[in-house]
Amino acid sequence: MTKLYILLCMLLTCVYAFGQTPVQKTITGYIEDEGSREKLLGATAFEINHALGVVSNTYGFFSLNLPVGPVEVHFSYIGFQSQVLRFDLQQDTFLTIRLSAGTMLEEVEVTASRTEHIAESTQMSSVDVPIDFIRKVPALLGEVDILKVIQLLPGVQSGGEGQSGFYVRGGGPDQNLILLDGVPVYNASHLFGFFSVFNAESVKDVTLIKGGFPARYGGRLSSVLDIGLKEGNMKEFHSALSLGLVASSAMVEGPIIEDKVSFIVSGRRTYIDVLARPFFDESDGDGGYFFYDLNGKVNWKISDKDRIYWSIYTGRDKFYFGNNEKYDGVSYEDDGSFYWGNITSALRWNRLWTKNLFSNTTLTYSDYTFGTRNEYLETEEGRTISEQRLSYDSGIRDWAARMDFDYIPSSNHTIRFGGGAIAHTFRPGIFDLVNNSETESFSAKLGQANIPAVEWFLYAENDSRIGPALKVNYGLHHSGFNVGSKTYLHLQPRISARYLLKKDLSLKASFATMRQYINLLSNENIGLPTDLWLPATEKVKPQDSWQTAIGLAQDWRGYEISVEAYYKSMTNLVAYREGSSFFSFDDWQGRVTQGNGTSRGLEFFFQKKTGQWTGWLGYTLSKTDRQFEDLNLGRPFPYKFDRRHDLQIVVNYQRSERFDIGATWVCGTGNAVSLAAETFAYQGPPNGSNFWSSTIDNIEDRNNFRMQAYHRMDIGFNFHKVRKSYKRTIAFGAYNLYNRRNPFFLFTDNVDGQVKLKQASLFPFIPFISYNIRF
Repeated sequence: MTKLYILLCMLLTCVYAFGQTPVQKTITGYIEDEGSREKLLGATAFEINHALGVVSNTYGFFSLNLPVGPVEVHFSYIGFQSQVLRFDLQQDTFLTIRLSAGTMLEEVEVTASRTEHIAESTQMSSVDVPIDFIRKVPALLGEVDILKVIQLLPGVQSGGEGQSGFYVRGGGPDQNLILLDGVPVYNASHLFGFFSVFNAESVKDVTLIKGGFPARYGGRLSSVLDIGLKEGNMKEFHSALSLGLVASSAMVEGPIIEDKVSFIVSGRRTYIDVLARPFFDESDGDGGYFFYDLNGKVNWKISDKDRIYWSIYTGRDKFYFGNNEKYDGVSYEDDGSFYWGNITSALRWNRLWTKNLFSNTTLTYSDYTFGTRNEYLETEEGRTISEQRLSYDSGIRDWAARMDFDYIPSSNHTIRFGGGAIAHTFRPGIFDLVNNSETESFSAKLGQANIPAVEWFLYAENDSRIGPALKVNYGLHHSGFNVGSKTYLHLQPRISARYLLKKDLSLKASFATMRQYINLLSNENIGLPTDLWLPATEKVKPQDSWQTAIGLAQDWRGYEISVEAYYKSMTNLVAYREGSSFFSFDDWQGRVTQGNGTSRGLEFFFQKKTGQWTGWLGYTLSKTDRQFEDLNLGRPFPYKFDRRHDLQIVVNYQRSERFDIGATWVCGTGNAVSLAAETFAYQGPPNGSNFWSSTIDNIEDRNNFRMQAYHRMDIGFNFHKVRKSYKRTIAFGAYNLYNRRNPFFLFTDNVDGQVKLKQASLFPFIPFISYNIRF
């Protein structure tokens, strides 16, 4: 630990080596939306005379150190009108910059000044997706889905037809750190994986980091998906209503005290259960499915230096069924359900301590639960003949606290440091069995006790400009994990750098090591939430990875172009042993095996952010393998979601304020599956007077066959009507426009004595329509 603290101190003290000027003053403040007072993440403050600029942090805070004298500072943000301030800087100055939302942006080539575009930033393998653009991307059944848009980025694979799960650079679903207002979300799926839990009406910004991870992030191997919630309008009340084919949502926001306290509340619920009800015979039983989401947030501006935020999210899915029958005076009732859901909450305190020091203190709570219930009852004339009940519950609960600091000693240096701790409670699953009858009674609880664990971390990072061309972000992330009598410690170095080859073209490189102490045991099926979150233990080691990447980034006439090559190595990955599964009463540690994985790839990304035509083209060439001593005879095999080629085209055409068109086209190599080379039939010893027979499949190699290539086009048309007090949008379009029969799974069928391989397809051409109105 002594060495760790020495290294952290070195990071914080070696920041004045370059770029200091003798007399400087500081411009500090916040950049926000003039209409709503929402803070703007990633807005730019750039002083043209000295070619110095900074980018606002998550809470819109910026600090710009400049030489005394006349200054000309340009403040800008995509989708907003820029603002220029000219004054004589003689003392430290605090500003609140309010940018007005633009209408439709025209293409403008900026030649007079430079802001921090993709070529200038040290961060690589990262994409910010505007929420307004996400709303325009056509989606399954018209439901705006953040995760399905994330799947359209290079380096990101979908889990299957219509699924909202995502796999980043060869990693598994548990290796994605999904943050909702800074709180981990452990299951982000509704409707058996076909929709995500994020209601776009309540989301402000979306950032995906695939590599080159800054030191402030940790706990996962493959990606960070950071989703920020809106803060609520501090000036006036607004509301929105959306009606779709399967769900509706509503949002209300406004000031509690104008310019002081604001709130936002949003909700969404499906009505699949209501639509399906006429198809059930009530005399025979009942059945259905529904999901809902609720989001809320309060933003309190105590002073120019202090703000408090409180946010909460809760969502739940439930599938239920029932059957009622009566024969010879005896009633038979069979009812069951399974359900899953998340609750998250965050309390934050932002504090501006000095002109250069900003802090964010956060307390969070997260709870994910999966459960199932089944009850069978026999009665006769009010008398219970037999009663059987089975229930199962599992999940994970977190209490966490962290404190983060941004220290900006000069415009050439930004230092971030902090730490935190998480108290985990893992619930591996308890089966509760009850069997009562007139002659006997039995009850038992089978399973494993809850597992408490504590995770903690410290980090420090420095983003430093070294000379006119070189900029480096370097840092250390130290983490620890205690479970039972075992304690793990790990030091993770991170570094990213960019070198300007010319004004708008840069060479970038990064290296990052990551450690993950929690594991998701998954059967890799179609996405049912029968997955278990479990910790590293004395027997099950933490997952580790290292990833390096190199690439070129260029800003070219309003376009952003990047090419990246990466290599990722993963160790101690977790999978079920052959023959093991989710439902089992024995120790889960005996059902798993650990192995290694590698992923390498080349990603191309071409993006246009302004003008009538916006969108991107992404392409990934990759290869991902796994190797476990206890699987596939110890030989390497392709990962299920290994995809050699993956192409995405996303386009939006803004014809006018009244009409726009969105379209997507995706194409990729088919998923890998395991097929038997031959099947053996055999007959066993007699059971009574009968012999029994069965078959054994001989699978020579795991994931030895590829499904057909996947491709699909979606299209959406949005008609807007803008009035002084409201904006109405009618959207219609189609999923799978040309009715491609994409494979969902494969199966064999005996046709005229011959075994043939067939595929099942899930979604044909599906039209959609939705109605949205904003007040």
